[in-house]
Amino acid sequence: MRHRKKLPIGIQNFAEIRQEGHYYVDKTPQILRLIDEGKYYFLSRPRRFGKSLLLDTIAELFEGRRELFHGLHADTRWDWSQTYPVIRISFGRGVLSSLAELKQRIPLLLQDNYDRLGLEPPQDQDSADLFSQLIRRAQAASGQRVVVLIDEYDKPILDNITEPEVARQMRDGLRNLYSVLKDEDAHIKFALLTGVSKFSKVSLFSGLNNLRDITVSTEYSSICGYTDDDVDTVFAHELPGLDRDEIRRWYNGYNWTGTSVYNPFDLLLLFSEREFRPYWFETGTPTFLVELLTQRQTFTPALDRHVTDLELLSSFDVDHIETDALLFQAGYLTLHGAEEVLPGEWVYTLGYPNREVRSSLNKALLPRLGLPGSQGLTQRLQLLQCLKRNDFASLQALFTALFASIPNDWYRSNPIANYEGYYASVFYSHFAALGLDIRLEDVTHHGRIDMAVLFNGQVYLFEFKVVELVPEGRALQQIKDRGYADKYRARGEPIHLIGVEFSKEQRSVVGFEVETLALAR
Repeated sequence: MRHRKKLPIGIQNFAEIRQEGHYYVDKTPQILRLIDEGKYYFLSRPRRFGKSLLLDTIAELFEGRRELFHGLHADTRWDWSQTYPVIRISFGRGVLSSLAELKQRIPLLLQDNYDRLGLEPPQDQDSADLFSQLIRRAQAASGQRVVVLIDEYDKPILDNITEPEVARQMRDGLRNLYSVLKDEDAHIKFALLTGVSKFSKVSLFSGLNNLRDITVSTEYSSICGYTDDDVDTVFAHELPGLDRDEIRRWYNGYNWTGTSVYNPFDLLLLFSEREFRPYWFETGTPTFLVELLTQRQTFTPALDRHVTDLELLSSFDVDHIETDALLFQAGYLTLHGAEEVLPGEWVYTLGYPNREVRSSLNKALLPRLGLPGSQGLTQRLQLLQCLKRNDFASLQALFTALFASIPNDWYRSNPIANYEGYYASVFYSHFAALGLDIRLEDVTHHGRIDMAVLFNGQVYLFEFKVVELVPEGRALQQIKDRGYADKYRARGEPIHLIGVEFSKEQRSVVGFEVETLALAR
């Protein structure tokens, strides 16, 4: 009978996991496929998604440590008679704040590889030449072409993304290093670069045209992370006492056009702590992200579901950061669908991956929308109580008081307050911060939203309008005219139609109508 194993929380070392009895989800089927299908690869995944462990596993495979792979897919499918020299470079440790620091770090990383491979480095060479000679000397010493694994390839840039000039210098310094891969092609067996962001080939991988980006390749969607099947099999002994459906709602949903996965960091901490919390979100305060979304007057309901294309998802560089690309690559939005609208023309539907991200990100955004952080928890708890009691008078009073609490000075100094989507964003983000089951019907008009909230055996259908943009008294009527409730009648639950109207001039709720539909007999 299998017993509970150790949880590999924060462990990125494959040998430690295998030798000390930790759980391990076998990724070697996809690793072998990678090696069989090509040579140069790039993979982008959000932080704490297991990229470092993936690279460490590949390194151990090429170095021939068969004892670590006993019982895994690769055990009987890999040629263990051949071993290869592996060069490993990681920028994950520490923060580099200047080009000078980067220029000091790179030779140290290369020196580590010279030492590990038992090679003598050349003297008085720049970083590119040190890297080039490392590849050539490793092949000459072993008689085998070299494996190059680069982890956190973009971290020196991302750590300085709020300082564009420094970030550009970092980018150029790294480009000089990575350009070696193209020149030393004849000496390389396999190469994989991983990071959080996908910088354009022109800006960072100039000339490396054969680098295959597997970030949104269907067959590699689950190469990092845990699938539902992994949870039910590998981690079966951790599930008793936890609501399986809640695990799925809270943490599943990250998708790159294939099988959806969970962030390993979330699941391992859930199994350890035995309570639902935003473990992954709490490990990194997205200050830069929140500021950028506010500056760009982001309509927060639109984050829940909108359409984009691969060009926008890949448009990330120091001088130009697309909002979609930032949210997608950082893991705050994920792919919910892909459609080929014309031959070769694909569109992608983006949305939140799960409850953890939707709730936590909207919670982080509320203070930037003018709502005092000290009142946030109290307001959300009051909102929850209003829904539990179906107390719509108190719900109206809550939102009226909420907007009244925003200081006039804030409105004067924050351009987002003049944006037509501001009021809808505040309204939506309060509900989303609670982690409620929300369905959006129409987010194309930024002055209004159609929103369904499914909670406590009830259906709440909201139509939100700004009266300066449409006539007063139309919010509730529009829900009726559009038959918005029809799709929810089959649930057999009470349906509440709620029309909410705000005034930009008065900065307040000026209309709040409610009608409850009788249950069909």
